[in-house]
Amino acid sequence: MRRDTRDADELAACLSDWNQIYEQLAPGRFEGRFVECRLQDIQVFRERTNQPLYEAGLVRPGWHVVGVPVHLGGVGHCGGRPIRADGVVSMRGGNELDCRAPADFDIVAASIPQQLLLDHAREVEHCEFEHAVPHSTVIAADPAITQALRTLLLSVLDVAARAPAQLRQPAARRSLQQRLLATVVRALAHPSVVSSDSPPSASARHALVTRAQAYMRSHVDEPLSIEDLCRALQVSRRTLQYSFQDVLQVNPVRYLRTLRLNGVRRTLRSTPPLANVHDIAARWGFWHMSRFADDYRHMFGELPSQTTRLSNDTR
Repeated sequence: MRRDTRDADELAACLSDWNQIYEQLAPGRFEGRFVECRLQDIQVFRERTNQPLYEAGLVRPGWHVVGVPVHLGGVGHCGGRPIRADGVVSMRGGNELDCRAPADFDIVAASIPQQLLLDHAREVEHCEFEHAVPHSTVIAADPAITQALRTLLLSVLDVAARAPAQLRQPAARRSLQQRLLATVVRALAHPSVVSSDSPPSASARHALVTRAQAYMRSHVDEPLSIEDLCRALQVSRRTLQYSFQDVLQVNPVRYLRTLRLNGVRRTLRSTPPLANVHDIAARWGFWHMSRFADDYRHMFGELPSQTTRLSNDTR
């Protein structure tokens, strides 16, 4: 959904199920734009305004909102703390909304069910931060993590606008949702509450990688994710990463991507001539098509369309 408006109240109403008001703080014609997409249970949205605003009300109960500025035209604050270019705005559901948006403000954000976020943190990242994250504030996160979150959220909206059919594939939506959850947890989790797993012994690392490979092979026809592996093996992402890097000198994300790329290639070689490459890639959990094409060409020395064409020529 995209909406352009010249009224601050109309812009505030774009966020459904929120109890909020926007008050324009400076004279002049108001121009605002709201863009959103739904990613299973997560709402991703972008809000742009040209006038300074005071935003008051309550954050949507049961949800956690995180946002990162795309552009700051002046000084703003949330929960009494200044909004900075490398900061993450964090607002917990049911808490008071108390923000001043500067002029020429552009922010991209995600509204996530609180329980979904906490479950991912506990089951995949093995960290607890429910009481460590302030109610409504701006977190001074690692700039690299802030940039990763900003880029990911903008990519979601870009794909939703250009190729919405790709995000209708369950595997692509699930893969993207899990990546978003992982990035948000990294941004919100304070160093004191991040997983404190001690590195496993050499034999334990080898055993874990063997178990992971066996699980991958037994589910080779499914669009697995790192989150699936962490839950199935009951280990944290950090432990899985450490073990793969030590035993195979490759991280589990790359190893798993290799299996999924092979799954796409196998499917392409066995499909009819008019098969839609993008649909097949999305069924295997790939949602960013240009990145997928680059990875595929790097792995196999040819584009996915060439695989389809060559396979049909040999039939």
